[in-house]
Amino acid sequence: MRGIMRVSAAAVAAMFFAISGSAQEASAPSIALTLKRAIELALQNSKDIQVAKIQASIADKAALINKAQFMPNVYAGSGLGYTYGIPETPGGRAPAIFNVTYTEQVINEPLRGQGKEQQEQVKAQKVLLEDARNSVIVRTASAYLELVKVRHSAELLQKEQASAEKILGVVQQRANEGYQLPVEVTRAQLTRAQVAQRLLQLQGRDDELEMFLRSQCGLAPEQQIEVTAEDLPGAAEQEGANLIASAVQNNTELRLAQSDVQAKEFRLTGEKRGYWPTLELVSVYSLLGKFNNYALYFNHFQRNNYNLGIQAQVPIFSPSTRANVALAETNLLAAKASFTNKQNQVSSDVRRKTRRVRETDAGKEVARLELQLVQQDLAQLQARFEEGKESLQVVEKARLDENEKWMALLDASFQRQQAQLDLLKTAGQLDKVLQ
Repeated sequence: MRGIMRVSAAAVAAMFFAISGSAQEASAPSIALTLKRAIELALQNSKDIQVAKIQASIADKAALINKAQFMPNVYAGSGLGYTYGIPETPGGRAPAIFNVTYTEQVINEPLRGQGKEQQEQVKAQKVLLEDARNSVIVRTASAYLELVKVRHSAELLQKEQASAEKILGVVQQRANEGYQLPVEVTRAQLTRAQVAQRLLQLQGRDDELEMFLRSQCGLAPEQQIEVTAEDLPGAAEQEGANLIASAVQNNTELRLAQSDVQAKEFRLTGEKRGYWPTLELVSVYSLLGKFNNYALYFNHFQRNNYNLGIQAQVPIFSPSTRANVALAETNLLAAKASFTNKQNQVSSDVRRKTRRVRETDAGKEVARLELQLVQQDLAQLQARFEEGKESLQVVEKARLDENEKWMALLDASFQRQQAQLDLLKTAGQLDKVLQ
């Protein structure tokens, strides 16, 4: 019974990977992706970027609505109605068979200020488009690098599984001979089962990451992806002051806050000029009909009528203008406060994330040295084993330890890459990943 349990438990993970491998061979041909190529495909196929482009286009079109009032506007109309008494329409104009109206704003500072505010909002939407692009780069790069780590870890666990099998075989034999307690057999079986469990978990994560990358890169649903181990190019290795200067200039959140301040300043300037006169060009042509009884109420009837002039308004007492100015001032103060807070936050984030990169770099070096030490110990144990001075069980346990240190180094490397991505995004230097 114990022999059967040993064979079945040991083969669980191997069978799973074998079945998964055969299914992959039967599916679509695999595609080899580099980190740079994966990001390029994700940028080409991202739905988030497409939505951000549409929103930027909407903001651009909305700004044209305000701008159009400072351009010539010509309207033509026609109507027919019965009049009794002095002929007039609800708008106060004489009823006309046909009319043409021309309007164009010349001086209207509150309206102009709103237009400049909308133009600044168009720039903000372009910044949001860039932010969507940066998010796609981070997500894709992170998934790619993790997939590399997961697959390398799976290879190490398969080796660890072989060592666990050898240890269990030795412990089982010594237990049958009475040299080992049954608890040691159970302990060896537990180690083997834990390795099999971790293999299954890694396989599940591999599927999730590969599915995500296929979706991001616009690949076929069943197409397999081959990845290669590589480090991030163009890492942010500058001095803290340089990174802060770069973040002040390129950080998307800070640029959005700065754009909001500029927009609010335009609006306030326009509202303050609301006390200025407004000037509008107007022109009206009307074709009148005698059937509206103009001759009964006016001394002279003229069928064709044309008017051209300037309509000026001078505010004498305008509480609404005062209220608009007060509101614009408050909005500007809020935008400036938000911008200052964002500056402090970005500066703090750059320093913190720079320290994080250094810490993960130190952690990677510690993991590398620990692996090197274990490998040196293993080499000594292997030599003693070949001389007959050490048991196979001790050597295989050392191999298990080596695999664990290898996986710790992979984890440390991935954490450093994640910290670098985070710092590059905060400093506005994500384009370095595509170098």
